[in-house]
Amino acid sequence: MTDRQPETARDYSETLNLPVTEFPMRAGLPQKEPALIARWDGMNLYARLRESAAGRPKFVLHDGPPYANGNLHIGHALNKTLKDIVTRSHQMLGYDSNYVPGWDCHGLPIEWKVEERYRADGKNKDEVPINDFRAECRAYAEHWVGVQAAEFRRLGVEGDFARPYTTMAFSAEAIIARELLKFAVSGQLYRGSKPVMWSVVEKTALAEAEIEYEEYQSDTIFVKFPVTTGDGALAGAAVVIWTTTPWTMPGNRAISYSNKIGYGLYEVTDAPENNWAKIGERYVLADALAEGVFKAAKVGAFARLADVSPDLLAGLVCAHPLKGLGGGYGFAVPLLDGDHVTDETGTGFVHTAPGHGTDDFEIWTANARALAERGIDTAIPFTVDDDGFLTREAPGFEGRRVITDKGDKGDANQAVIEALAAAGAMVARGRLKHQYPHSWRSKKPVIFRNTPQWFIHMDRAIDRPGDTLRTRALAAIEATEFYPPTGRNRLTGMIANRPDWVVSRQRAWGVPIAVFRHKDTGALIPGADFARNDDYVARVDAAFRAEGADAWFADGAAERFLGGLVDDVGSYEQVRDILDVWFDSGSTQAFVLEQRPDLKWPADVYLEGSDQHRGWFHSSLLESCGTRGRAPYDVLVTHGFTMAEDGRKMSKSLGNQVFPQDVIAQSGADILRLWVASTDYAEDQRIGKEILKTVTDTYRKIRNTLRWMLGTLAHDDGSSMPVAEMPELERLMLHRLAELDEVVRAGYRGFDYKRIHAQLSQFMTVELSAFYFDVRKDALYCDPAGSVRRRAALEVVRHLYRCLVTWMAPLMPFTMEEAWLDRHPGETSSVHLQLFPDIPAGWRDDELAEKWTKIRRVRRVVTGALEVERAAKRIGSSLEAAPVVHVADPELRAALDGVDLAEIAITSQIMVSDAPAPPGAFRLDDVADVAVVPALAEGRKCARSWKILPEVGTDPDYPDLTLRDAEAVRAFDAARSAA
Repeated sequence: MTDRQPETARDYSETLNLPVTEFPMRAGLPQKEPALIARWDGMNLYARLRESAAGRPKFVLHDGPPYANGNLHIGHALNKTLKDIVTRSHQMLGYDSNYVPGWDCHGLPIEWKVEERYRADGKNKDEVPINDFRAECRAYAEHWVGVQAAEFRRLGVEGDFARPYTTMAFSAEAIIARELLKFAVSGQLYRGSKPVMWSVVEKTALAEAEIEYEEYQSDTIFVKFPVTTGDGALAGAAVVIWTTTPWTMPGNRAISYSNKIGYGLYEVTDAPENNWAKIGERYVLADALAEGVFKAAKVGAFARLADVSPDLLAGLVCAHPLKGLGGGYGFAVPLLDGDHVTDETGTGFVHTAPGHGTDDFEIWTANARALAERGIDTAIPFTVDDDGFLTREAPGFEGRRVITDKGDKGDANQAVIEALAAAGAMVARGRLKHQYPHSWRSKKPVIFRNTPQWFIHMDRAIDRPGDTLRTRALAAIEATEFYPPTGRNRLTGMIANRPDWVVSRQRAWGVPIAVFRHKDTGALIPGADFARNDDYVARVDAAFRAEGADAWFADGAAERFLGGLVDDVGSYEQVRDILDVWFDSGSTQAFVLEQRPDLKWPADVYLEGSDQHRGWFHSSLLESCGTRGRAPYDVLVTHGFTMAEDGRKMSKSLGNQVFPQDVIAQSGADILRLWVASTDYAEDQRIGKEILKTVTDTYRKIRNTLRWMLGTLAHDDGSSMPVAEMPELERLMLHRLAELDEVVRAGYRGFDYKRIHAQLSQFMTVELSAFYFDVRKDALYCDPAGSVRRRAALEVVRHLYRCLVTWMAPLMPFTMEEAWLDRHPGETSSVHLQLFPDIPAGWRDDELAEKWTKIRRVRRVVTGALEVERAAKRIGSSLEAAPVVHVADPELRAALDGVDLAEIAITSQIMVSDAPAPPGAFRLDDVADVAVVPALAEGRKCARSWKILPEVGTDPDYPDLTLRDAEAVRAFDAARSAA
């Protein structure tokens, strides 16, 4: 039984070495973080980082430029935090890891915003001199570069914000133009006519990377093409096509079929009166789709008359269903065998308008020679203009509009459908909801239309046969590391299957395609056959560096650039198209990595969202491979998209958006950064109130662990002892640091931040707070100052602190700086100037760790038993207990030899027995050979450490203390008396 504790007159708290720190429990990050940013700016941390890293190997993450157009969203926060973790961690791994932020400043979104302002003010853009308009676009971009830079800094991103790169800097515009001219000189640049995705709203061609697919309702029609030649068995029959774009029918020039599909000749045997599909009509259809076609056509019954072989189809020619309308469409419509045709939907035949689709264009041009030999005109009509109006090359429909300038459906579809019905060519119609391409900026549908554009060849030999842009890019992908590995297949597929690279845009704000084209021959300056390319390029370069790309649009530009280089300047036309912004950003490697001596080419890593496989990763690869023969990066790291908490896409209408500015204002940037570190960023992530609450709870535990360490280290005198002289528990913690050091370094090198976060947070909360610190608090607070156990524990806490604060500094730079300064104050002190600590090899002790794994298994059973006793209110503190631990497993008993299990289990007394446990003893299912019988500790309670031991009362000077505590207080009192 426990004796009743006598009252004591002395308060022993003054003799305890309790934690002392000014590191607050409440972080107050929204207020503290701006002060730390000001401190970093005041001490010029960026310059200090460069100075400290002088001479180290360079590690370069090249920043994919965000668009200078609006405040940051949560995707920006994810992306820039990941980049900051990369650069900070590699700096601390021992590299010169310099981060130079950059911005994409040209292009339609900025131009669009300036135009919106014009429209609001009643101004006409076309009446404003182009360089005045460009100046307004430049000012708009400059504003948002400043806003976003401040927001990135508030997120904790460290870099050369005093000298960022922008695509609109004069030197950048000069180099972008030079990069394009390299393609012209090598013969890779050409002007062609192909179907491109065209935004009527924005009046420009769009790249695939500028497209998103949204649900859209299209008109669908089944149309008869009368057979005019071929086997007599098909005389009077019609080939039926199905299309979701009736407005493209004036551009039809062929019908595609597949030799892999089975076709038949069908006859309508029953149909309603006045039906479009009439009794006796015969149609050629894919067998797998015939029933569906007749159902759509409201046909009551039909009969299959005969097979129609691919050989038979190959010889067919049809008449256009609109023949005669407006005096047009009198040409023959041949059938062409195409791999793109399937029998999944439609009729098994594809209406082919080479001016309105990639597949259509490719099959038409691939057959052009053979068609011409048959007397068929292979010219591709321009049926739709820039504003979405049908042209005179669509007889009977000129002036009809496909899409309005607001992105709404025009009247072209209905006009074509009515004309087909009047011509007796309709079989059926309907509507279909499907995914349709939209501009990611205007959010309006786009159209495919044939327009003159500037292209870069993908398959033309550059230096030798087989050395093409495509083969170079595919080889570069194989030489690149991908995180995650799936990125390789995605980028490979896009490069392997992409058409020639469209690099032109019909806008004003951008770097011009700075070439001249001979009006008669089409020859380019500069070009493969022009003798003075170097002189021309030098002129463009000098002008752009001095005045920016505005020089191209200034009066007298033709004479300025061509004068003296050609006999007749007037025989050349100046190209006014600008470059696609993806070419701009793809050229950043040329005007950033190659131009700055503090960086290097190629970069070690590019890191962006998975959409950049078709964007920046893609254009950078093509630009660099075309001009330098390899990728501008060694590693590609990809992250997914950020979704709302319920897994849905964030949208204003759903009200489920999370704004980084709000999270920072409420909780602090380190909370947002810890969320980033905790996610599997390679996949799509989720964020919301409950998720951030969980992150905040994790942060609070980490912070409290740091706070306890800092408070404990207030008593640290910096002394050390040989590891071999330390207690096993301390050596175990050093072993764990050695293990974690490998995890942390491998994680940072492999961009695996989730693993680092999981391992360190688990270590801090489970192994430290709930185990090591819990066990060692008694020694640290109560042991005599000079005890080996206390001195060893202080040294280990010192090592724990340094490792953890530096390891986590890239993840939570504000909190770790605060924790560092609490222990290392000084005007120029910063955790971010440190390297990850070198861990001595001697700390690793796998045999010791295996032994303590067994000890902790036993401890877990003891603490489980004590929890039951505490819940039943048979004990309050674990120090009131003196359990009997029955250990049947000889290996577990051997591991306990020489171990003070009472100290480890935080009980006052404990007894280990090899005797069989009595019935009812406490057990855990996963520790079969250990059982615990609870009991109360015997003796008196120490007034200082609260341990209950029989020895309390045996020291004559301190009868209310254990002998250990009496020794500690005796030393304390002697020291105070001596002072």
